[in-house]
Amino acid sequence: MLQHLQYSSIIWSNRKPKKFYWIIKSLTLVILILFSTASFAQKMEGSIRYLMVHNWTKQIAAVDYLSKQAVDRLTYMYGNRAEYKTFSKLFLNATQSKYEDSEESAEQDDAGYSWRKDEYTITRNFEKKTMRDIIDLLGKTYIIEDSLHAPKWKILNEMKEIAGHICMNAFWNDTLKKQKVTGWYALDISNAGGPERFYGLPGLILEVDINNGALVITADKIEQKKLTTELDLPKKIKGKKIKESDYIGILRKNFDEKRKAEQPPFWSMRY
Repeated sequence: MLQHLQYSSIIWSNRKPKKFYWIIKSLTLVILILFSTASFAQKMEGSIRYLMVHNWTKQIAAVDYLSKQAVDRLTYMYGNRAEYKTFSKLFLNATQSKYEDSEESAEQDDAGYSWRKDEYTITRNFEKKTMRDIIDLLGKTYIIEDSLHAPKWKILNEMKEIAGHICMNAFWNDTLKKQKVTGWYALDISNAGGPERFYGLPGLILEVDINNGALVITADKIEQKKLTTELDLPKKIKGKKIKESDYIGILRKNFDEKRKAEQPPFWSMRY
């Protein structure tokens, strides 16, 4: 009997470090989630600033119909400015969100980019399940008004901290734009909004990674405050009113034309 106990003790002691490590790791994760959730007992109202990091070479490399020669040529031409940064901003409360480009410069030598002067206002009303987006596309202004149809996200199980919040990841394969999208949503901010036109996760999206670093959008500043006019819609905007299906049709036509011409599609539209 004594020998059996001694043998069992040896086995337990050999397994203890690995088992103990996983117990500690699991407890730490639970504590972080509980602490993070407790810090936001209610739905958030305020603003989020996102840092957008664009990588030209990765965007070019992600275009699947370009030949290696074309990729090498374009990479050589634009390699001196392979990466640049911009800011965008999201305003939100318990039921609505409004996203737009920021006038704040993210780089000291930022000379400005023409696409940032375009109309780009993305609004979501999660209570009414409606959207109203104002987008300049291919030289025209479109006002997209429709009901909400969220991307078909696949919830994954990885976690990391972003801007002080514990986030879990999710994946979406955009078959139209040929983009692999990873979104990271906060477990403690129960708002379905996010940057650009990304939304529809169980929590606020604090980071989006498109095509493994071709474009990374990360929340770097979160401010809780009472909003006044920030969520108001632009009043006098001239543009063609269309549905989401019409917008997708315009994108698809542009992709088809650029594919035939063997040109990157994102130089004539927002990535």
